[in-house]
Amino acid sequence: MADIAQGGGAAAPKLDELMLAMDVVDTLRHQEGLVEKALGEDNRDATLKERLRALYEGQGLKVSDRILDDGIRALKESRFTYDPAPPSFARTMALLWVGRAMVAKVVVAALLAIAVLGGVTWWRVASTERAAETARVEMAVTLPEAVDTAEQALATEALTTDARAEADRRVAAARAAIAAGDAGAARTAVAALADLRGKLAEAYELRIVSRPGERTGVFRVPDVNTQARNYYLIVEAVTPSGDVLKRPVTSEEDGKVATVDKWGVRVPKATYDKVAADKSDDGIVEDNILGEKPRGSLEPVYEMDVLSGAITSW
Repeated sequence: MADIAQGGGAAAPKLDELMLAMDVVDTLRHQEGLVEKALGEDNRDATLKERLRALYEGQGLKVSDRILDDGIRALKESRFTYDPAPPSFARTMALLWVGRAMVAKVVVAALLAIAVLGGVTWWRVASTERAAETARVEMAVTLPEAVDTAEQALATEALTTDARAEADRRVAAARAAIAAGDAGAARTAVAALADLRGKLAEAYELRIVSRPGERTGVFRVPDVNTQARNYYLIVEAVTPSGDVLKRPVTSEEDGKVATVDKWGVRVPKATYDKVAADKSDDGIVEDNILGEKPRGSLEPVYEMDVLSGAITSW
């Protein structure tokens, strides 16, 4: 049987004895039933030592009395037992130092989150401020300047009484919307001024269509009066350069607005018959100008008698 307490060399026994004493203490801790039973007897130290000796001999190990005594004494003195330090600032700082890598990651993540949150907040605040400043500049500068520019242009572009009256009405509506702080209405009013300028700039002739295969005129029998007839001449708007314009036209039959390049203008029967006679001799309408829309006016000036109303299909 090997004697663990014995060894070769001066330093080895001390190390072996220390390790063996620690093993004895560990064995005692794991043999709770053995310790409790031994401690309950009168001759407990001797009994515990004998039982420990038997335990080691059963493992093929011979342990000296001194080692066993040291182990029992160490158990009583709580040697080789780790008692954690009580909570303190120094202990907290030591734990932080040991876990500094994880702490550093947490701190970096927290700083990054704060930076991102701060950046998003700054961006939102800055965006809101920019939007507010843009809206303020639009209402205080941009839209008023647009109205002033349009008013000055319309003063020279509106050449008829009704055109000037319409220009004044639209300018007043735009200024009222700006004064009320209604940006949407002000933008709509400024767009209406631009639309008016576009209409005034147009110049075209209302030519009666007389091409082969196309209708020059049509008549309708009203539903409310089957004894009557409504007469229409088919026209198109032709610019001085020969371009055919598309115009928004409201049909009196259904009240719908359609943008078309040909439409029917309602005329008296006498006008209708006159054009029909003009076309009947050679298939061509010689006097084919129903009216002319000069630059600076809103509506055409008609050269033939016309009535109110139009149609967009036939």
